[in-house]
Amino acid sequence: MTLRFNDFEISAVHEGDAWKICDFCVANSDRLKRYFPKTLEQNLNPTLSQLFVDKKVKQFKSKEEFLFTLKHSENRKLVGLIYIKELNWDTKQGEYAYCVDYTLKGKQLMSKAISELNRFAFNELGLETIQIIAHKDNLSSIKVALNNNFEWQKTLKNEFTPIGEKPLDMELYELYKS
Repeated sequence: MTLRFNDFEISAVHEGDAWKICDFCVANSDRLKRYFPKTLEQNLNPTLSQLFVDKKVKQFKSKEEFLFTLKHSENRKLVGLIYIKELNWDTKQGEYAYCVDYTLKGKQLMSKAISELNRFAFNELGLETIQIIAHKDNLSSIKVALNNNFEWQKTLKNEFTPIGEKPLDMELYELYKS
């Protein structure tokens, strides 16, 4: 499965992605350390990244969690990661988590990628509700939600605890299959 838009493509993670994911995580470690600490710690070197990718490929195949890579179509550089996680197949609900390369921040790339993935999530996976959970200060993430017509639902008290910090309240946004 590959979704294309502009000069970018979204693909399911595959065995050959380990080096690119490692490079992406190391280059973006400052951006990942607060909200993606587990992804970062599992991709600090190529060996760890290969283990990470092998696990994510298995999870994708078993429909436990979906990890997608966002790459530039021409040079194949990995510029983002997008998860569909926290899947509940009984309620047909999932949650997005995403990160984009620091060089592309503010270019609405993730908004476009989520727009493409919404169709996949609703039509191919059969989800009926997709969530985005973001901290109120993470304006870029909130913008992705709003640009894709996600609606704010509520504040989740003490929802997420970054490493070495106190628990943070997070904002819940949802999009429903029409």
